[in-house]
Amino acid sequence: MPDWMDGTSIAFPNLGLFFEYIPKSFKIFGVEIAMYGLLIGIGVILAFALITHTAKKDGLNPDDFYDMGLWSLVIGILGARAYYVIFMWDFYKNDPLSIFNIRQGGLAIYGGVIAGFITAIIWCKVRKKNLFALTDIAFLGVLVGQSVGRWGNFTNREVFGGYTDGLFAMRLPIEAVRAMDISEDLRAHIAEGTNYIQVHPTFLYESFCNLILLTLMYNLRGKKKFDGEMTCWYLGGYGIIRFIIEGIRTDQLKFAGTNIAVSQCLGLLLFVVAATVEIIVRMRLNKNKKNTISKQFENDKY
Repeated sequence: MPDWMDGTSIAFPNLGLFFEYIPKSFKIFGVEIAMYGLLIGIGVILAFALITHTAKKDGLNPDDFYDMGLWSLVIGILGARAYYVIFMWDFYKNDPLSIFNIRQGGLAIYGGVIAGFITAIIWCKVRKKNLFALTDIAFLGVLVGQSVGRWGNFTNREVFGGYTDGLFAMRLPIEAVRAMDISEDLRAHIAEGTNYIQVHPTFLYESFCNLILLTLMYNLRGKKKFDGEMTCWYLGGYGIIRFIIEGIRTDQLKFAGTNIAVSQCLGLLLFVVAATVEIIVRMRLNKNKKNTISKQFENDKY
């Protein structure tokens, strides 16, 4: 494994992997295409493919998901950018035009989920559709999009954690990452004669955890007890995933004037709310079921 890395290379030394050329963008007929945007696009296509397949399998109309999904996608991207800019305002206030440049990243998933979910609520209200019957399937697609889209962080050399020498340790050339993302701890571990940082690939951790959550939700959706249960699973599951992984990231969005990570607070809140709703609804359903059985037993007696 080389001690000096080119700006386009990425390595996983403890896995014996060295990628000499991972571009942030490429050109087709003179048009520059960002890998970040391309991967998000692929994620969206795969998301709608899974949603369509699942909707048909579960007896729902795929057209409802396309209509609701496209509105939620557009508003969600705007929300993801707005969320990021709000908590990074010190970075953007002196160059407001850069707010509109999302080619190099800068989309916060939570902002997208919040904006997209609000859009779905409004759409279902206007169209008189069952919100949670739709979101139980829609969030399967969201997880696909997130799992694939996270690899855009890989090509952008962003969303990584602190120093590690663990199995999945990743080396990135210093020149390829933003200076603001290199913590003091990382700087302290830069060996003399080298030009790279060695970090936790948090994008990989999150992508893998999202796939596990997706697998669980997809296979258990047929056993759900109420519309909205898989929505609770997504909000609670992703909330706890993000809470844990956010703790080791070096690019945390924080509340102004504090050292408190916004996404950790939001992740924990979503987990608590989702778990509470799940428990309360299931308890009520079990109670109603017992009452029904009890009444049936009394009727049978007479």
